[in-house]
Amino acid sequence: MSEDQPTFQIEKIYVKDLSLEIPNAPQVFLQAEQPQLEVQINTEAAQFAEGMFEVAVSVTVTARAGERTIFLAEAVQAGIFAARKVPQSDLDQLLAIGCPTILYPYLRETVSDLVTRGGFPPVLLAPVSFEALYAQRAQQQQSGGGPDPRIEISS
Repeated sequence: MSEDQPTFQIEKIYVKDLSLEIPNAPQVFLQAEQPQLEVQINTEAAQFAEGMFEVAVSVTVTARAGERTIFLAEAVQAGIFAARKVPQSDLDQLLAIGCPTILYPYLRETVSDLVTRGGFPPVLLAPVSFEALYAQRAQQQQSGGGPDPRIEISS
């Protein structure tokens, strides 16, 4: 491989932050009402050394029954990625689309496990198109609106 060849490598994948709150326990476990889920997903990327980037995908899952919060689960799945000699235009897409796509399956598993350990049925996060999110952000920036890094999903 030549010295000028762009390189990309996953260095590490890890859980950066994890939280589960069950504010109305134990009474909430006696409730038969099916909760409504609200899901917010954010991504961010930062360079922290020459050719080294941390990318994080965070999710907040809020389960409510009426006005009562059943649980609030938050998780940040992060990764360290090495990208060297990658053109800036490709690097932006790699960090905004490629890396979150790699991290998302780990985040889904982390959230499902966390909620299950809290005594609830697993939450299976729906697939997310980080490519569509990237395109949406680019369009918002072109039309003068500020970037909104959140995806909101309700079920």
